Amino acid sequence: MTLPLLYETDGPVATITFNRPDRHNALNPEVVCRMDDALAAFEADDALRVCIVTGAGSAAFCAGGDLETMLPLLTGARAPETKWDRRIAADRDTVFRASFKGRPLTKPVIAAINGHCLAGGFELMLGTDIRIAAPHATFGLPEAKLGLMPFAGALARLPRQLPPALAMEMMLTGDSYPAERMAALGLINAVVPAEEVLPRALKIAARIAANGPVAVREIKMAALDAIGRPFDDGFQRETEAMDRVLATEDAVEGPRSFMEKRRPVYRGR
Repeated sequence: MTLPLLYETDGPVATITFNRPDRHNALNPEVVCRMDDALAAFEADDALRVCIVTGAGSAAFCAGGDLETMLPLLTGARAPETKWDRRIAADRDTVFRASFKGRPLTKPVIAAINGHCLAGGFELMLGTDIRIAAPHATFGLPEAKLGLMPFAGALARLPRQLPPALAMEMMLTGDSYPAERMAALGLINAVVPAEEVLPRALKIAARIAANGPVAVREIKMAALDAIGRPFDDGFQRETEAMDRVLATEDAVEGPRSFMEKRRPVYRGR
């Protein structure tokens, strides 16, 4: 049986693939639940240091919530039928956790965007740290056109990642935008040929995984926590993170390996 979401690991890198290319990798209840489980497994495994999220096929990264199964379940137009439906009905936060809402991962996540990145897929992307996109990828939040609203993090995240007026334009019009436009606005790190999207993401993941894992986690979380705070609060968070990093064996190993002209051996402690 082909699973609608794949979770694979290779050394320190985990890869999550939305695997419904015939449905533009839309998020049905099973995909959402499996995504929640995959992210929890990644965060809990100390051997894993970076996660890549991508989509199967070349048409879509993720087109958002499945309009046939997911949205009717959430509106109450469809009663729970499967174990996945019942899990979401019993714990709606499953939907949020699967989109990095309310559960920020302490480890870096890279989005390898191989096609359309819309609605819930776009919101999920906003919760990642680094984004590589194919030239034909499009980005948007079309919920308002369907009488719905973004609810997986975009309202809080997008005005912090784009100029507020542009964020409001995207959310209120529901229009889609090309990859080059998103890159010019800084929402995407790079636009590369489609066949290079995943390899580029893997190369970045390898570079991150080679760094001190405690330092990487503390850098990510301190930087995210400082957003929107007064400088003094951000500086305090930074100093607390510094103290934790400097107390590790890795903080001794890094400078020592540099002086000894060898590759560091980081142990995450």
